Amino acid sequence: MKQTNSKPAKLRIGIICGGQSAEHEVSMRSAKNVLDALDTAKFEPVLIGIDRRGGWHELQQLGTEVAAGSDQANKDQLLKRVDVVFPVLHGPFGEDGSMQGLLELAGVPYVGCGILASAAGMDKEVTKRLLREVGVTVAEFIVLTAAERAACDLPEVIKTLGTPLFVKPANMGSSVGVSKAVDQASLAAALDRAFQYDRKVLIEKAVVGDEVECAVLGNDQPQVSVPGRLIVKADFYTYEAKYIDDTTDLEIPAKLTDGLTKQVQATALKTYRALGCEGMARVDMFVTPVSEVVVNEVNTIPGFTSISMYPQLWEASGLGYRELITQLIELALERFGERRGLLTTHS
Repeated sequence: MKQTNSKPAKLRIGIICGGQSAEHEVSMRSAKNVLDALDTAKFEPVLIGIDRRGGWHELQQLGTEVAAGSDQANKDQLLKRVDVVFPVLHGPFGEDGSMQGLLELAGVPYVGCGILASAAGMDKEVTKRLLREVGVTVAEFIVLTAAERAACDLPEVIKTLGTPLFVKPANMGSSVGVSKAVDQASLAAALDRAFQYDRKVLIEKAVVGDEVECAVLGNDQPQVSVPGRLIVKADFYTYEAKYIDDTTDLEIPAKLTDGLTKQVQATALKTYRALGCEGMARVDMFVTPVSEVVVNEVNTIPGFTSISMYPQLWEASGLGYRELITQLIELALERFGERRGLLTTHS
């Protein structure tokens, strides 16, 4: 009998990047790092870019932006060509459950949280309300919709929450559209800016404390990384401080007491489970001078740029970048396999 030494076919990984959000460029940078870390002995990358108009394209290489043009591809055909999707999309139309819903309907395994956790994690108001329900501390806040903007009593807001305040679009990441307000005039300006990015805005009471983050990885039995601390030299952690200016240092692992480290990790894990996260998420918190842990927000598709905390936190926890990407793909296949075993008819 003739024997063959054929190797098993590599899994084709669709790395989807770009997108229709203000975080388009960050997505492209993240995607390049995911591509560079992909274990090409096991996986074959398929680069899929979404331009700012929503057109899908198969890319031969990654730049700083997905260009719209005549090379637009059929997204259904592209998805049929891949075994697993790694959505490296930040913000609306990628991190908010939209892409996750499309992939569920297409029957394609994908890395990261499902529809509900993605949507809940994207909406800062929903995140805070769910976390308060399970006893996780969050900053005091007021929600304002575009329809309520004209009637908003700004002096009353300041009286209720005090100053300084932070004003944020409810559904945006990377600090896009976020402003600090110290009086009525700056609050009005901050609201005008935030409403350029979303029709719902959060006004939050400032929390005094160290900014710390934990990376979480896993499905039914998630693991938590060592905490990292942000040392922000700017007024606050703006988009520019994150990606452009050299105004932020990272302390990994964070210099916390053993007890406080465990408290921060436990809070991150409780947050992850409360939102129903799977695959991955990064939980951003404050540690106050009296050692209270306050959750700021959750990122269900954290950044994978060269300076992003998520991969660096796992590196410091003993899990290298390449192994991290491999585990995320394996977790996607694990979840997909478990869901395929569920009944879809009455027994």
